Amino acid sequence: MFHIRVASPSEGTGHILDVLGANIGVANVTVHRLAARFPDGDVVECDLLPDVANDVIHQLRALGPRQRGPISIDRTETAIVRTHREMIRPIVNDREIAPVWEVVDATIRLNATYPVSFYVLLVAAGLLAAVGILTNSQILIVAAMVVGPEYNAILGAALGITERNRQPVRRGLLALTVGFALAIVATFVFSEVIHQTVGSPRDFTLGFRPVSDLISQPNFYSVIIAFIAGIVGVVSITQARASALIGVFISVTTIPAAADVGVAVAFGQWSEAMGAGEQLLLNVAVLLAVGVVVLILQRRYWMHRELKMGAAGLSSNGTLETG
Repeated sequence: MFHIRVASPSEGTGHILDVLGANIGVANVTVHRLAARFPDGDVVECDLLPDVANDVIHQLRALGPRQRGPISIDRTETAIVRTHREMIRPIVNDREIAPVWEVVDATIRLNATYPVSFYVLLVAAGLLAAVGILTNSQILIVAAMVVGPEYNAILGAALGITERNRQPVRRGLLALTVGFALAIVATFVFSEVIHQTVGSPRDFTLGFRPVSDLISQPNFYSVIIAFIAGIVGVVSITQARASALIGVFISVTTIPAAADVGVAVAFGQWSEAMGAGEQLLLNVAVLLAVGVVVLILQRRYWMHRELKMGAAGLSSNGTLETG
């Protein structure tokens, strides 16, 4: 369930209530007269069933700024309600709920920001991966994947492409370029210091590098993994499944590949550095392309489904509309 709050000029409150009253998935409507300040006006609050949220929010946005102010949307994890409308009947099944696209887009944009901490995390993840490569520690490689925030930038750029908005695409790609470059430089400096002082671990020196070999040798399976991870990443965002999104972070070798470039250059392993660079570019490109396609397909699927249910005379929560 979603809880929305709309600030509106007093003369526009009636239009908001008309929109809410026309949708059977709206409950617990509350009007606070003259409760809003800066600008002054009313505040209208209500609860929305997930299935009608897209339609209601779209209708509210269509009212325009003269009839309503900002719309705040909160996800309610648990609600114990008894509705006064007999037409709303709870249905328990395993079907998927349509994503609320305003929430999805806002989540992607919120995560696709690039303060100093974004680059600090990328560098830290690169250093973790560098130690994992030198010591053949898969645990550290996984830790580096979880720490790295690069997928947020990839998904932000993918959203910009679907919206034909160049600014988030440029910002996302620039953040990735600068972030990975910093991670590569940091891991190179770290590895060079290790190389010139304490020396590399014995297994690494002898050429026993299973972790590094896995990262620096892109192949057909690299494409498959990135393809599947790209699908899971978008679905986990649209369906608010955080555990699945973490799985994306630890399945694609982006930051480990960047770290391997720095390590390999420091130890003079140029072919390995080239392979790791190819792995990095391949994974980013596939994740970006799949993100764009899956975002577009999901929007079209849910739009088609909602139109189909409307044409059948059904409300989107599965109950028959009798007027």
